[in-house]
Amino acid sequence: MGKTPNIREVARLAGVSPATVSRVINGSANVSEQKRERVLQVISQTEFVPNEAARALFKKSARLIGLIIPSVRNPFFTELAGIIDRIANENGYRLFLCNVGDDLEKEKAAFQMLISMNADGIIIASNTEGIEECIEGCRIPVVAVDSKLNTNAVNGYVYSDYRQGGRIAAEYLLRCGCRNIVCIQGPQRFFTARERFEGYCEVCREHGLPIRTVNCDYDFDAGLAMTEELLRTYPGVDGIIACNDVVAASTYKILHKKNIPVPDRVQLIGYDDVNLSRLISPELTTVSQPIADLAVRAMELIIDSKGRDKNGECFVFPVTLKTRDTTKKEESES
Repeated sequence: MGKTPNIREVARLAGVSPATVSRVINGSANVSEQKRERVLQVISQTEFVPNEAARALFKKSARLIGLIIPSVRNPFFTELAGIIDRIANENGYRLFLCNVGDDLEKEKAAFQMLISMNADGIIIASNTEGIEECIEGCRIPVVAVDSKLNTNAVNGYVYSDYRQGGRIAAEYLLRCGCRNIVCIQGPQRFFTARERFEGYCEVCREHGLPIRTVNCDYDFDAGLAMTEELLRTYPGVDGIIACNDVVAASTYKILHKKNIPVPDRVQLIGYDDVNLSRLISPELTTVSQPIADLAVRAMELIIDSKGRDKNGECFVFPVTLKTRDTTKKEESES
């Protein structure tokens, strides 16, 4: 064909309407298999889309896996993406990363784009209310990582034991002599943050301690402002559990600025155990998520998904506490 055809030309050659061609490209299920095959045949024989994409559409596989994350600024997600990318390459797949913030419309657009690219599966780290509609209408495997949504239409939920993470952080600070422990809540619209906070609350109730908390986004600048508020609200604080390692780093910065010694006066625990926790000085005590294990399981569910039902099965991994320089050693029992 001399020139690149438009959508009307593809429709004419396939004997369908332009709307049908559009639905095939966008991955809609509202197209008969016969019409879909005719459209894909024409697409594969023309330059309507790039040759590689055309072959992928025709073969129904692009050897492509999509990863939708809320923020590349959060090192947890960048480390997760790096491991997933390595596993994908080792298995002959490419990774397509979508950085969408907490924006539902961007998440929906990412889903449609990945479906139109004939991705072999989608891994999503999202707690955005309303994304369930996209997941339930998706004809390719979907795995949710570090999140729990109101749908069973996924090939699996893969996350760590957040509640246990909140518990072990609070219990360790108690064993280190803290009695005025403040928990920095992550956004409570997120399942991950709610579970961590509930773990902390359980320990407080078991030991008859008041629940002390402040709210904070998973963001360094938000952590700076929040720590100022925390110190005004709880001047007697002697232990802080941060919602992630980034916020813990900003908390330490404010404590250091105010000449509050860590861990002598205030002990500090982060969450995630990203590389940052070992790069800052003093090194950060933190609840360690098994990021590599989460990535491996998510990829297994995508790659080995043939015949697997979308039943919302949960795969929960244990967490551990990495003790470093921002906490004291445990007090010996009397």
